[in-house]
Amino acid sequence: MSLALGGGKMAENLKDCRVCGKSSWSQLQDLCRLAKTSCPALGISRKNLCIFEVDYLCNYKKVREQEYYLVKWRGYPDSENTWEPRRNLRCAGILKQFHRDLEQELFRRSGRRPRVRPPRHLDAALVDFLVQKGRQRKALQRWERELNAKRAHKGRISVENEVDLHGPPQDFTYINEYKMGEGITLSQMATGCECKDCLDDQANGCCPGALLKKFAYNVQGQVRLQAGQPIYECNARCRCSSDCPNRVVQRGISYNLCIFRTANGRGWGVRTLEKIRNHSFVMEYVGEIITSEEAERRGQIYDRQGITYLFDLDYVEDVYTVDAAYYGNVSHFVNHSCSPNLQVYNVFVDNLDERLPRIAFFATRTIWAGEELTFDYNMQVDPIDVESTRMDSNFGLAGLTGSPKKRVRIECKCGTESCRKYLF
Repeated sequence: MSLALGGGKMAENLKDCRVCGKSSWSQLQDLCRLAKTSCPALGISRKNLCIFEVDYLCNYKKVREQEYYLVKWRGYPDSENTWEPRRNLRCAGILKQFHRDLEQELFRRSGRRPRVRPPRHLDAALVDFLVQKGRQRKALQRWERELNAKRAHKGRISVENEVDLHGPPQDFTYINEYKMGEGITLSQMATGCECKDCLDDQANGCCPGALLKKFAYNVQGQVRLQAGQPIYECNARCRCSSDCPNRVVQRGISYNLCIFRTANGRGWGVRTLEKIRNHSFVMEYVGEIITSEEAERRGQIYDRQGITYLFDLDYVEDVYTVDAAYYGNVSHFVNHSCSPNLQVYNVFVDNLDERLPRIAFFATRTIWAGEELTFDYNMQVDPIDVESTRMDSNFGLAGLTGSPKKRVRIECKCGTESCRKYLF
């Protein structure tokens, strides 16, 4: 947001001047209410000056059939919490969530179906849980806003944890493309296509044809190549527009996705909030590009921490690795499955360095709204047909198509019928 400079003649001279403000709109409104000052520019008038926003609910009690809630007010410290009768609260969603959390915790304690009505008074342990849950929800809401502010793609990101009290992950930065490690650079594409229509009226076979490769997509943008064959998209030097049918991965995530806490001990996961058609692009695996030597060093540290975010870029040779432990996108949270619904493809856009492909996930089948997204951390690709080029053959013979670096024997919790019991 911006704040206007004002004051006498200076205001007249600087009427179009703006300076950056570090407070959000809602924070400035809270400051007005704290100071009991009206501000038409912020929408604070005498009528709504005393209308305060509920942050979360901390406690509940029933006195003479009257329900009361202990309210944490937004913008005020805990010392300003007050007990309010239900009739004073106009926050139907927060009330509903509070009682849902209360019922779930009572059920967890007793193992019996929750009561139709809550107890008249809550014990200290239950109150402590509800306060932690309220704080957690606010933290997750802030994180969700931060993720969506940083994303450079169409698809929105939501965050949900109905399982435990874990909040946002620490030391994780959302990025939209590779972060180059020290001493690593991308080589830019030398030429681009001059097609009138990159799908139906290709000049010299468009970008893939110029490199003796097949065109990757159909008219719906679905990949039609066998897994293991590279995808060459149009680049910044091409004359085609941004809606070219050969620009799919570079347009980013188009589906609304949810980062959620899994209920079976697999940590965070990702589910789609809308239907994804078979062979459609879903997301890229992005992170920090490091050398394989550096990956070996970090891998020993990650082993002790029990995390797996190292992804080998072994399309032609194992030189570089993607480390998504601290820098990544939604793919950072995608779990393994021995029967996955995502397939890895190597993609080249503006960079032609065969050692640094972009890693794209495409749907292996129709994925329905609410379904978790998964890929095989130890993915195998069948050898490519004999007519394929040397580069394609090496990719197939390499066996692992960019799977996370194999370290220790980790138990698999995917729960599928074809589960191999261990990740590696």
